[in-house]
Formats: sequence, C-alpha cells, structure tokens
Amino acid sequence: MTKPAAVRPTRDVKHGPTVVVVDGSNVAHSSEGERVWLSNIVAVCDKLRAEGYEPVVLADAALRHQIDNRAEYERMVDNGLIRQAPAGTDADYFILSFAREFDSAIVSNDRFRDRQKAFPDAVNRLIKYMVVNGEVVLERRTGRRVD
Repeated sequence: MTKPAAVRPTRDVKHGPTVVVVDGSNVAHSSEGERVWLSNIVAVCDKLRAEGYEPVVLADAALRHQIDNRAEYERMVDNGLIRQAPAGTDADYFILSFAREFDSAIVSNDRFRDRQKAFPDAVNRLIKYMVVNGEVVLERRTGRRVD
C-alpha cells in the first residue's frame, strides 16, 4: 500500500482555503491537569489559519459544561465559530462524516478506533498536534508509522 500524500493547504479562488476539521473536545482536553481549555481551541485555529487552512471546529454538546470559559465558548457557538453535535449524539460521527464529505483533514489526537469499520480512511486524515504553553505544533505525517 502506498503512503498517502500529506494534507497540504491550498487556495482556490472560488472556494478559499482548504477546510480542516478540528476535534474541539479533543483539543480542549489536551492539557495537563483536569481543566478543559478554550484557549487550546483558539490556539489550534490560529495556527491553522496562519498556515493557510480554514478550521471548522466540531465539539460534543457536553463540552459547554466542561470548558473553562463558558461565556466565550457560548459566544463562539452563537457566532458559528464552534459547531456542536446535537445533545446525546456522538460528535466523532459528525467529525468523521464532515471530513469525508469535504475530503478534509482532521486535527485530533484521537485514533477513532471505534469507528474504523465505518470510516477506514480516518487514520489517513489525521493531523496530530501538541499545545505547550499556548504554542501549537502540528504533525505533518499522515497514515500509519512504519517502524
């Protein structure tokens, strides 16, 4: 099997920058400790925009009850900057479906193992990340590692 090409931002005069789905809940939870940070989502989105991507943040409905800055989070939801999956549904399904529909990469450290049968291409869409002291590093490699 050939290794898929890395997902790269492109600009199309008609459509704008390449859309990348951001797993909002995964990103918000990606800090040390038990706090759930809106600033992680903002930092990841800022990094993606700086690199020519257009982030689309999808989160589960429970995140609004866990996030550190609820007022700002609700403002971002109201303004369409963060989109929430309906209450009682699995946000992973929406993340993976949206990424497939728009042939988009996904910024997440989740491996979506429980969805592999329905979304076998998910592993090839992933952009892993780290947030350290507000700085974001994105992993460019796609697909499985060959050791």
